[in-house]
Amino acid sequence: MKESLLLTLPELILTAGSLILLMIVAWAGDKSGKLVTWLSVLTLAVAAFFIPGVNDAGAIGFDGLFIADSFAAFSKILVYIAAAASMLAALGWFTRDRDFRAEYPILVLLSSIGMGIMVSAGDLLTLYIGLELQSLAAYVLASFQRRDMRSAEAGLKYFVLGALASGILLYGTSLLYGFTGTTLFAGVALGLENGVSTGELFGMVFVLAGVAFKVSAVPFHMWTPDVYEGAPTPVTAFFASAPKVAAMALLARVCIEALGPATFEWRQIVIFMALASTILGGVAAIGQNNIKRLLAYSSINNVGFALIGIAAGTQAGVASVLFYMAVYVVMTLGTFFIILKMRDEAGQPVEGIGALSGLSRSRPGLALAMALFMFSLAGIPPLMGFWPKFYVFNAAVEADLTWLAAVGIATSVIGAYYYLKIIKIMYFDEVAPAFERRGFGVESLLILAAALFVSPLGYLLIGPLDTVSRNAAGALF
Repeated sequence: MKESLLLTLPELILTAGSLILLMIVAWAGDKSGKLVTWLSVLTLAVAAFFIPGVNDAGAIGFDGLFIADSFAAFSKILVYIAAAASMLAALGWFTRDRDFRAEYPILVLLSSIGMGIMVSAGDLLTLYIGLELQSLAAYVLASFQRRDMRSAEAGLKYFVLGALASGILLYGTSLLYGFTGTTLFAGVALGLENGVSTGELFGMVFVLAGVAFKVSAVPFHMWTPDVYEGAPTPVTAFFASAPKVAAMALLARVCIEALGPATFEWRQIVIFMALASTILGGVAAIGQNNIKRLLAYSSINNVGFALIGIAAGTQAGVASVLFYMAVYVVMTLGTFFIILKMRDEAGQPVEGIGALSGLSRSRPGLALAMALFMFSLAGIPPLMGFWPKFYVFNAAVEADLTWLAAVGIATSVIGAYYYLKIIKIMYFDEVAPAFERRGFGVESLLILAAALFVSPLGYLLIGPLDTVSRNAAGALF
């Protein structure tokens, strides 16, 4: 038991830290918000330091319920980085609207605990517990700006559809348990080795559908545009990064470890979701006028590309997914940090794409950073965003799924249209009213760091990131 508890040390640190910080907020009130935010970031850093599987082989705890390997370690570090960045970005946003509650960073911490359990799940019930821990905090975060009707609507929609997805996942879990006699991933894989029965196939479909909701893959994407638009922008930045990493890592582990013997069956489902997500995410974004809704469809599009790596079903495929998510998180967070700066002279948030008109003349530095992120999201070399797509397509070709890679390349051209459209608006359209000018704060520092990462300077990290992602993927095989 002691050894198992040590494996969950990061989650225990986050739990203790969130409870202590909650007591501080209870006594000091909302004026302690900035202090609690920095302490929350420190808590994440301490938890990251104690993640097992980074410098060792890791282990399996609680009789297979919890897996602490290099795959989980890679995913947790990525989740913690995205969560910390989302906390820091919220400081300048909520305080200007006088809507900042000190509970915000604590909710992100609690959500991070759930995500940590998700990526380390070795059992279908552990999977469900982690997913619900993450989701319950996320529902509150979506409706965090209480005076905004859109935020309340986003929280309600997310809650109702999330509850439906949880029910679907639980039903699939019950079917797999009924037909294989266990909920452990290793046990389910053993039960599928002698062929997949109709009941097991239905259970597999329902489990994958429940997880697909969390990664917002088509046809379980319907919540994404409304929630992204309605939730406060720092919350949207969080939703678009950390939970995506956790859910994608969870999907990879379920497919490889639990459903490995039924690769032919689950591959058909994943390929359908990949194709549908890349096509719909590309086409539906074209007519959007709200930048946050556009990025919602962009996230669906990018999830489709990452699913191509999972569909490969190989170590190279899983490694490409981890590499993809690492770069995707930086590109997406950088873009949302720029949106945080989109405020008119009165200090009111602006979300219309038309507000970016002529940004290259009113705010050249901001326009350059935005252009880097857009080119990178489009996958145009020599920016960093080209390499993740190259890796997933290469993994698909090696797995004899050349046709899937070809379709993925074709649909990436559709996505490039609306990314380039934003660059055209910034550099060639008439100048719109300038955004509010503020000093060089935390948001600006995060934008600069993200822009440097996606620039050709980021090539220095390709080798180390590729090595780490391949080692992490090897833990599943």
